[in-house]
Amino acid sequence: MPADPRTRLEELGLRLPATSPPKGSYTPAVRSGNLVFVAGQVPMADGELSARGRVGEDVTPEAGARLSRQCALAALSAVDDLVGLENVVQVVKVVGYVASAEGFRGQAAVVDGASNLLTAVFGEAGRHARSTVGVADLPLGAPVEIEITVECRP
Repeated sequence: MPADPRTRLEELGLRLPATSPPKGSYTPAVRSGNLVFVAGQVPMADGELSARGRVGEDVTPEAGARLSRQCALAALSAVDDLVGLENVVQVVKVVGYVASAEGFRGQAAVVDGASNLLTAVFGEAGRHARSTVGVADLPLGAPVEIEITVECRP
């Protein structure tokens, strides 16, 4: 990693949000061995959903990418609370769900918002495998949901 992730966040003008409390019967992140699995994060600000609707209908693809980035920041907050960002060795996997209007095919560009953030924060260690899935609806009416898996130091 070229720089400490906290320093990179600061250089990017970003701050980690407070970790959102679960909206159901789960925990924000779980460590198993050297892996941390983060529950799907929807775009929340001050305890409220930042946007609702489907990308390509109610939300533009560009706004969807910004919301995806917001979800990735929330996921990093959950990682930080559990193990500390400084202990991340590699972002392993990102799964992005995009609530999509009928005929919308730009899901990958929406999830690029999250992927680009992770690479900006962790450099080469932020490059990851990824799945992107278009869905009819997401919890709370969110336009995007991002989950990540990271490898951390023992």
